[in-house]
Amino acid sequence: MDKKDNIILAFESSCDETSVAVVKNGNEILSNIVATQVASHQRFGGVVPEVASRHHIEQITYCIQDALDEANIDYEDLDAIAVTYGPGLVGALLVGVAAAKAIAFAHNLPLIPVNHMAGHIYAARFIGEIKFPALALLVSGGHTELVYMPEENKFQIIGETRDDAAGEAFDKVGRVMEMKYPSGKEIDELAKTGKDTFNFPRAMEKEDNFDFSFSGLKSAFINTVHHASQIGEKLDKADLATSFEQSVVDVLSSKTVKALGHFKVKQLILAGGVAANQGLRTRLDKELTAFKDVELLKAPLKLCGDNAAMIGAAGYVAFKHGVRADMTLNAEPSLEFEWMVEK
Repeated sequence: MDKKDNIILAFESSCDETSVAVVKNGNEILSNIVATQVASHQRFGGVVPEVASRHHIEQITYCIQDALDEANIDYEDLDAIAVTYGPGLVGALLVGVAAAKAIAFAHNLPLIPVNHMAGHIYAARFIGEIKFPALALLVSGGHTELVYMPEENKFQIIGETRDDAAGEAFDKVGRVMEMKYPSGKEIDELAKTGKDTFNFPRAMEKEDNFDFSFSGLKSAFINTVHHASQIGEKLDKADLATSFEQSVVDVLSSKTVKALGHFKVKQLILAGGVAANQGLRTRLDKELTAFKDVELLKAPLKLCGDNAAMIGAAGYVAFKHGVRADMTLNAEPSLEFEWMVEK
């Protein structure tokens, strides 16, 4: 390795993916090992925190060795250790934090604490350089946020969901449609073949803020399906999927467009698990044609889900800015970016 290179070993264990990666200079993946737990949680229709924690414990050491082997490096080649310390499931987070602290201590390496949501944003660094000021639309299983970034390594929430996140709504709707967890991809594929015939609500779309709400949409969907079942009516699944997805995409895009009109930025970053949704990607491509000076930077599809490479990217930026943690670092399951303005 070039001595000018910064090599970071990164850990991600906030939910149901155990991941360890080696990232060079925050934009080159040397390895990215992901041990998924989807099969274990499918029977429950969602993530069971205690089950997730136990799987992390079982997989973490294997993932560390695989990441080092695939990158063809050893501990003496590393410049720092980065780890997700929140938000997420507390038991799951603790596994990654403990492993990262142990390696940092044993090899006298700097320990870099990373906000999981910052990781999602900086996954875009693997596509291109992030230019500031920037706006990020973060759409994941547990979070839906609009984040303003006036400069590198500074994050300010300007809007967030007041109840269910978009990803949660996808999973709950998928359960009603008897789809396997996680159901986002299946709904997205089915939505391509149907029509928006149900006209589900677009909550808070016209309100003068940048916040979201998907609980009402979820309830309207469930009530529609249950009512049809009670009266013996058969609903078209493709039309249901299209109608649901269209409502989500309409709200996400309209709020984002409103924010772009308010904040003068150079880039819009789309990131998070739901950022893989093709309907949303296509819609934002179309909306951004009205903003000639704003570049749309999308996290790569393979890095939209939880992974340690994105933590390595965010960790590199934090490392450059002198962010460090000591051995008292703990999991913070409710960790948030600061708010730009009062709610």
